[in-house]
Amino acid sequence: MAEITISSKKLRHNFEFLKNFFAKNNIEWGIVSKLLCGNEVFLKELIDMGAHELMDSRISNLKKIKRINPEVNTVYIKPPPRRSLRSVVKYADVSFNSDLETLKLLSKEAGRQNKVHRVIIMIEMGDLREGVLGENLVSFYEKIFELPNIEVLGFGSNFNCLYGVMPSHDKMVQLSLYKQIVEIKFNRKIKWISGGSSVVIPMIQQKKMPKGINHFRVGETLYFGNNLVTGKSIKGMKDDVITLYAEIIELLEKPIVPEGELAENPSGETYEVDPEDYGKTSWRALLDIGLLDISPDFLIPADKSIEIAGASSDIVVIDLGKNPKKYKVGHYIKFKLKYMGALALFNSDYINKRLVD
Repeated sequence: MAEITISSKKLRHNFEFLKNFFAKNNIEWGIVSKLLCGNEVFLKELIDMGAHELMDSRISNLKKIKRINPEVNTVYIKPPPRRSLRSVVKYADVSFNSDLETLKLLSKEAGRQNKVHRVIIMIEMGDLREGVLGENLVSFYEKIFELPNIEVLGFGSNFNCLYGVMPSHDKMVQLSLYKQIVEIKFNRKIKWISGGSSVVIPMIQQKKMPKGINHFRVGETLYFGNNLVTGKSIKGMKDDVITLYAEIIELLEKPIVPEGELAENPSGETYEVDPEDYGKTSWRALLDIGLLDISPDFLIPADKSIEIAGASSDIVVIDLGKNPKKYKVGHYIKFKLKYMGALALFNSDYINKRLVD
């Protein structure tokens, strides 16, 4: 069985790096744990490292976090579905919201549970995912700030989640101004401006972040140590916290060019033959993972000489050329991963997951 691992040592290194980074910039932050898909071993590792705020988009995962440690602040990071409001109030200390009627129902449910439920109002800043339009924020806030059992903890926004709209200094200033307008008009303090996710970290490094932005939600950079603007690793962070090992289940020297009439494969792809490849052969290895587990686009072979030839539902085919490393059936091929690939693997029942170190 293919296996995905998390290095405890390297994860803790990245956590301490970010902890110190945000402390130096007087910014609070929480860890987005949704990548881990509710794996209790990994969630406990985050909590044992010192994570005091975990954020997830699955209520079942927040329930597990509260079971591990009820003192951890839990945040539900998408607009709550109305059929799940009871569980949201029970297991999430904070939720992201942008719908007035849902907030009214949250208020009633919080009253039934004798709780004060804290909310972050999401503001639309251009990426067209969740969020109240900026011009409607004051009237929206006016209707909810006196709701019983509801506390508006802050305002927030998302970038680079749907259409790839990137954060900018101007957008962050605009987000900060919304806070000032509401505070002046209603004479109430708003604790947080949650300025976004890992994609905003480079702005902080470049000293381009307005002082009013004081909270962030970090997932990808913690697990992959990457700068989401440049695509490179952040100096001082580990980029190999997560590793995939896939076993070679067949290894044969075969022609490079397929034989026979070519048609569309089950994935909707049509192969184009390069005439220069006729008569050539290479060593091709079959791995025990496939499209059911991950798209090959998200696989990064640790051995740079390996090329990914293609994939079917349960098999990934790699090209080893002349096989200079002398791989054999039973050997494991090591991969780094892109975020969405790791997410798919952690969510797969067919992949072994293990904490190492």
